[in-house]
Amino acid sequence: MPTSDSSGSRPYRLATGLAVAVPLGLYGAFLGLGAIPFFQRHFIYAHKIHTLWWHDVNGPQHWGFAKNQVTPFSIQTSDGESLYAWHILPLPLYAQHEAQLAAQSSGFCQDITKTDSFRLLREDPDARLIIYFHGNAGHIAQAIRPASYHALTDTSSYHVLAIDYRGFGHSTGSPTEAGLIIDATAAVQWALEEAGVPASKIVLLGHSIGTAVTCAAFEHFAKKGIDFAGVVLVAAFSSLPQMLSGYAIAGWVPVLAPFKAWPWMLEKVQRCIVDKWESAHRLQEVAGLIRARDGRLRLHLVHAKNDWDIPCHEDDILFAAAVSGATQQNRDHKALADEKASRTANKGKDAFVATWRDGDVVIRQELYPHGGHNDIMYYAPVLMAVMRSFGQVDDSP
Repeated sequence: MPTSDSSGSRPYRLATGLAVAVPLGLYGAFLGLGAIPFFQRHFIYAHKIHTLWWHDVNGPQHWGFAKNQVTPFSIQTSDGESLYAWHILPLPLYAQHEAQLAAQSSGFCQDITKTDSFRLLREDPDARLIIYFHGNAGHIAQAIRPASYHALTDTSSYHVLAIDYRGFGHSTGSPTEAGLIIDATAAVQWALEEAGVPASKIVLLGHSIGTAVTCAAFEHFAKKGIDFAGVVLVAAFSSLPQMLSGYAIAGWVPVLAPFKAWPWMLEKVQRCIVDKWESAHRLQEVAGLIRARDGRLRLHLVHAKNDWDIPCHEDDILFAAAVSGATQQNRDHKALADEKASRTANKGKDAFVATWRDGDVVIRQELYPHGGHNDIMYYAPVLMAVMRSFGQVDDSP
């Protein structure tokens, strides 16, 4: 009679042990490498995961743009890096000048200031510009990015300036928090100084980790007394350590979530994250600065309920931080929740708009039921937020 240690059960026990040990070993290796800044930044920014091998970003027609509607060029940073960039003309404006634009040389432009597309931006006093800061991984034209550019430019009067951060795509250097802030500052300065677009005609638009870059650029210029037409943050997070504590790769592979059972250990692991990206703190500081000098603020937070990468409750933290800064009051959680509820318009299942208005300061949080982490970028709430920033749509709920 066979015993419980029969040879027939050993393969099963071995397979079971391997099924547990292999994922745990991989997770341990991932954490070990992640403690090293070099590897950690590769994991966070994923800038080496791209399709440049088979996609030529100097040929934007591949993504459905009209010939020379997009001008690829470079922007130089204050610390000597070269950022690859696209200037995208609004299609209705392009159509008015199609013959002369199509006759220009195509491909990468060594001096954008000599192009008709640049002239159409610089010489139009009514030109409106969206400066687009994309999320991690890929390059300027990867994944949903071209579709989101189309949504912003196909039927509007909006120009778009998009950049690849250092280390991404054809840009030089390697990504760090300090470096990406320099990159964002360079892009905005190019728009203000080279293109001559006033800040009142510029919207800063960020997606995912690009929202953290946007907040940092917003802070930099707010300290100089510069107010933009609007700031739109899509799928944003309050801080990188906070976000990673609940983040799951592709929505199901947890990063730091297993450590929540041991708060002391989670705190130690979070301290190892080298780039903090404290967006909530930045928004609180900036909202306070703008309110103190009676400036203008149009801050829009847009998030999809079904975002499995960055949970939508991160926007609650950002909204609370911005309101606290604007009002210079640190309300307790319940008091703020009650006030927010009184300023919230329900839009159906898993959808609402909360609007905090105080003088010329408007802070708006919109939860949308669909769009996930990426597709939301070309859904209606994002374009509507831009339109509200430019005063083309009533910014009431």
